[in-house]
Amino acid sequence: MPSTAFDFAPLLPAGLPAPAAKWTGLAKYSFVGGNNDPDQVPVEGLIEAVDAVLRREGRTLATYGLASGPQGYRPLREFLTAKLKRDAGIDCAADDILIVSGSLQALDLVNATLLSRGDTVIVERDSYQGALNRLTRLGVNMVGIPLDQHGMRMDALAAALADLKGRGITPKYIYTIPTVQNPTGTILPEARRAELLKLSQAYGVPIFEDDCYADLIWDGKRPPAIYAMANNGGVIHIGSFSKSIAPALRVGFIVAPWALMSRMLALKTDAGSGALEQMVLSEYCAPHFSTHVPKLTRGLRAKLDTLMEALNEQFGTSAEFETPSGGIFLWVKLPDNVDTLKLYQSALAAGVAINPGPEWSTDKPYAGSRLRLCFASPSHEQIREGVAVLAEVCRREFGVPARIANVEARARTSI
Repeated sequence: MPSTAFDFAPLLPAGLPAPAAKWTGLAKYSFVGGNNDPDQVPVEGLIEAVDAVLRREGRTLATYGLASGPQGYRPLREFLTAKLKRDAGIDCAADDILIVSGSLQALDLVNATLLSRGDTVIVERDSYQGALNRLTRLGVNMVGIPLDQHGMRMDALAAALADLKGRGITPKYIYTIPTVQNPTGTILPEARRAELLKLSQAYGVPIFEDDCYADLIWDGKRPPAIYAMANNGGVIHIGSFSKSIAPALRVGFIVAPWALMSRMLALKTDAGSGALEQMVLSEYCAPHFSTHVPKLTRGLRAKLDTLMEALNEQFGTSAEFETPSGGIFLWVKLPDNVDTLKLYQSALAAGVAINPGPEWSTDKPYAGSRLRLCFASPSHEQIREGVAVLAEVCRREFGVPARIANVEARARTSI
């Protein structure tokens, strides 16, 4: 008798996300995800680190905690205390740090500790899709704050906090990516960070600081972390090795006061994040991190220049963007009639993968003609070819004029 597949559909609870599509491989020209430059992964150094640390400490893999306890491999936490002090001005001890399985687990732990359905949080209007999706699934209300070329606008934040207070609502936190913002690439100046802290204290709302891209600044200079500037413990700080070393290692970290850390530890019931990855990162980063990152950022900046040149060549004034201060993304505005959710489908059919803007914003109409392009993973040649294909799709599907038409129009306007 022919067998029939068991039907799980009636058993699925309401509210699940849409089912995932089967993997069919990367697009020919992939500008999506938080990938890094494959040529910049320090493979040889990691091989040496794997060999050294396994020979020295491999037998500790027999236990889940590596004798370092539930907060993660202690040498890695000790490396982080020195790095955070040097780079971000954060004065913390190893016991103030929790190693997690990438920044996404950090988001999940903070949210599980602080949020309930119906709560309100404040986020930047354009923000990390992974953070926005999680808040949506939790049934949390998001208040988006506009950004300018210097990051989150403090006047808009002050107005939003006052409005919420007037309605008897206290947000659970203010989520911000202040240092190389995703997707805009802005850096919040120190004066605004101080103003943000004042507003946080005045309204009794903690700050959730996501610093996952902070290592990738073109000039290597950054303001102190908001966590470093706080004096009341009202800041949660998270970071990651995904952008500085390799995303597939899945290692991130949380810096938080023990009163909150202890609650997150009680919720982290995964028997520990990958121990081998922590050991290898510690072994590699201690001697090499400070020389690896400048080389990485030089290569990323060169790819950004190629992307911006290709957009100017193919789109002219039809593609608007600000040069980001660092990172791996370019936030691009196309003409208003371009629906980037529809463009995503047409471009993918032509072999180009993009991130449509509405998926990265709390204001879907505002972001409707915007898109996020990751320039880290494709080669310089792939960037140029992919942008040319994308421009052709835009001309065919949305009537976006060719560059020469834009140049002629601009010339006529200036006469």
